[in-house]
Amino acid sequence: MRDRVVSIPLTEWERDVVSAIRDVPEGQPRELLVEVLNRLIEVVRDPHCAELQADGAPCATPAGDCEQCLKLKEILASLRRDLHG
Repeated sequence: MRDRVVSIPLTEWERDVVSAIRDVPEGQPRELLVEVLNRLIEVVRDPHCAELQADGAPCATPAGDCEQCLKLKEILASLRRDLHG
């Protein structure tokens, strides 16, 4: 089954990312890349802590220094180091 084609405006950077993904040949490496990108985007998109804070509400900002946000920042920094290594 083919994916539905949609038209949305993209920034130059977004267009470059989409183009780079499309340049990856079909096969297992591409499938893994898409899986990892989807999971990474899911985690980075909504990094708030599920635990209640002192005020009784979940933390809704990735700018905090809570354990989950610090862990997320370290994972991204580690990926950057590994890819530049």
